[in-house]
Amino acid sequence: MSRLTKFKARMTEAGFDAAVISSAVNQRYMTSFDYTDGYVLVTKNKSYVLADFRYIEAARATVDSSEYEIIMPEGSMLVCLASLLDSNECKTVAFEDVTLSVADLERMKKMFVGKELVAGASKLADELRLYKDAGEVEKMKKAQAITDAGFAHMLEWLTPNVTEIEAALELEFFMRRIGSEGIAFDTIAVSGSASSLPHGVPRNVKLEKGFFTLDFGAKFDGYCSDMTRTVVIGKADEDMKKLYNTVLKAQTAALDFIKEGINCKDADTVARDIINGAGYEGRFGHSLGHGVGMYIHESPRLSQAAPADYKLQRGHIVTVEPGIYIEGLYGCRIEDMVGVMEDGSVYNFTHSPKEMIELF
Repeated sequence: MSRLTKFKARMTEAGFDAAVISSAVNQRYMTSFDYTDGYVLVTKNKSYVLADFRYIEAARATVDSSEYEIIMPEGSMLVCLASLLDSNECKTVAFEDVTLSVADLERMKKMFVGKELVAGASKLADELRLYKDAGEVEKMKKAQAITDAGFAHMLEWLTPNVTEIEAALELEFFMRRIGSEGIAFDTIAVSGSASSLPHGVPRNVKLEKGFFTLDFGAKFDGYCSDMTRTVVIGKADEDMKKLYNTVLKAQTAALDFIKEGINCKDADTVARDIINGAGYEGRFGHSLGHGVGMYIHESPRLSQAAPADYKLQRGHIVTVEPGIYIEGLYGCRIEDMVGVMEDGSVYNFTHSPKEMIELF
């Protein structure tokens, strides 16, 4: 069953006559066509891809014409959408409430006369994207293989004289050179005292002694990877070794716990109890992990805030990334990306070493 067929079934079940897909990620998910200026319209009868002159040739070469009619509107795209809604006798129209701006929604309301615009298209697409099929898993394996290669390259490339910014740029350039279509998110490369910032921004300073955290990911055919490794610039003292090994122990325990059917909240608890029990209570301030796919942050969440009955299921791919952060001193995080496969087994996409590495 195609994604469009599944989407239509969910759309009809939700009581919508049509859905307007406006976000680039969900447009690509639905049609396999990567573009940033147009619309995908799904109705009960027909479905359409609207693209302007800049994209129309590529759309015709990429989009499955047996599922979508490809249109280049002569004038306003919203006028064209309104006409298509009329011709398909659509009254209740779902829009992407998570990504559509208020200004764009107001323009739609003015153009779609006699239509009821209802939030809900984001949820329809998000629920489909939550469960990765075999093809999506392969793309994420390739994205993570690029990411693993990036870390191996950095271990050889780094010197004491490079800056955090230079390290981030080298990593990004290397991944692009070996096949990444772009970075999955802004690369984190922070050292010394800045490593206590979970989402620190690379600085124009040479690598400081202490922990050096690299949190980064590649993107392959629209799908993201996400990995964190923390190394030591110089030599680790006993306190640093204890902290690092506690993070590693927490991550290993969480990875061992993860399987089909476990409660997402419980996975977070497994890692958090180890960190708290080692004397670092309050130093692990974020959740254990999050879903990954075409967006770098998706459902499900491995978090204390996850519903008690929310379970890890086949098709879910998540990060496992405990950390300990001591304000003004240093921090450490170790992150792998794992998934529950179609046969119920758990697969770890990440193959980079996790033992503590001391450089220089």
